[in-house]
Amino acid sequence: MAAGAPRVFVSHLSGVPVFDPNGDQVGRVRDLVAMLRVGGRPPRILGLVVEVVSRRRIFLPMTRVTGVESGQVITTGVVNMRRFEQRPTERLVLGEFLDRRVRLMESGTEVTVLDVAIQQLPARRDWEIDKYFVRKGRGGALRRKGETLTVEWSAVSGFSLEEHGQGAENLVATFERLRPADVANALHHLSPKRRVEVAAALDDDRLADVLEELPEDDQVEILGKLKEERAADVLEAMDPDDAADLLSELPEEDKERLLMLMRPDDAADVRRLMAYEERTAGGLMTTEPIVLRPDATVADALARVRQSDLSPALAAQVYVCRSPDETPTGKYLGTVHFQRLLRDPPFALVSSIVDSDLVPLRPDTPLPTVTSYLAAYNLVSAPVVDESGSLLGAVTVDDVLDHLLPEDWRETDFHGEGGTRHGRT
Repeated sequence: MAAGAPRVFVSHLSGVPVFDPNGDQVGRVRDLVAMLRVGGRPPRILGLVVEVVSRRRIFLPMTRVTGVESGQVITTGVVNMRRFEQRPTERLVLGEFLDRRVRLMESGTEVTVLDVAIQQLPARRDWEIDKYFVRKGRGGALRRKGETLTVEWSAVSGFSLEEHGQGAENLVATFERLRPADVANALHHLSPKRRVEVAAALDDDRLADVLEELPEDDQVEILGKLKEERAADVLEAMDPDDAADLLSELPEEDKERLLMLMRPDDAADVRRLMAYEERTAGGLMTTEPIVLRPDATVADALARVRQSDLSPALAAQVYVCRSPDETPTGKYLGTVHFQRLLRDPPFALVSSIVDSDLVPLRPDTPLPTVTSYLAAYNLVSAPVVDESGSLLGAVTVDDVLDHLLPEDWRETDFHGEGGTRHGRT
């Protein structure tokens, strides 16, 4: 861990309020969700269990937590209000880790866990268990006798998985080290029963990333085996264009039922994409490029580009548009490429360095023309604009390649030693 990275003891989080960016209280923290890992790695914190006003308990991923400080938790905004259901691979830190009897690795001494410290990884939103506060001797947390000490996570046995075993828990923990494309390749070669078991054990964001890399038949099979509410959650976590492609493979009644279960904003994006022909710019595009208003600064743009959940292709440029700044936007003004952002001072306005020379793509532009456009101008992403001049989305080179390669390319053994394919890390 880097020095100075935030560290929090979980007992201090119990009951603290959770706020959205506007200062409105969402609920209160009731527990933390962790996943054990193999290879001597510390347990990873997946998210928080938050009790909302209705006393319903929901899951808040750590990727949507922007601050844990001053007795409060700040989120990015929109939260999923569906009831939290613990999965086989998940552990509740307050409910299952505290008061647990474990042993110190060096001496074999039995100790009781009184508290757990979590720490944020440098420059990321990922959190891991960092230290344990323990009491020597037998007895629960309320016992006053016995020496107390704070130890590194690696000094305690009892919070890691063995490398062997058939359970999905072990296999999922092993997959955590892999890129989504590599997990997809492994899943594809499992038996149908095992593939569904492992997919069900993945968290929503991870499963969404993996589904995007699987052949269509596997996608449909896995989605069909999930509970409908869980399937809707996973579709929300997918890129809208990939979710639209997957839903288009389903029977009409199944497709409509899942769209109705999705959040209205997410469902609206997917419906909009499904209205376009598949092999056109509109059918290929994502509706979530980086959009900035003309008065945004270079510093604002770089902050958006640094977001860890962006693909490299989407992070390569920002699109400058008048309000509203969500697709479909106001008037599209042009593009600012990442290299230009690095050359200009942080206080410069993006409107002063915008590239407006290239004519954007129309949503009905056919795939061969989109391919030629990207190749001719050496682009990894291109804007898609409607007749009124509003930005609808962006076509990225990875989505174009998906449609240019043979249909069975995902089933090809493309993994050499140390080799990987594109994918989010």
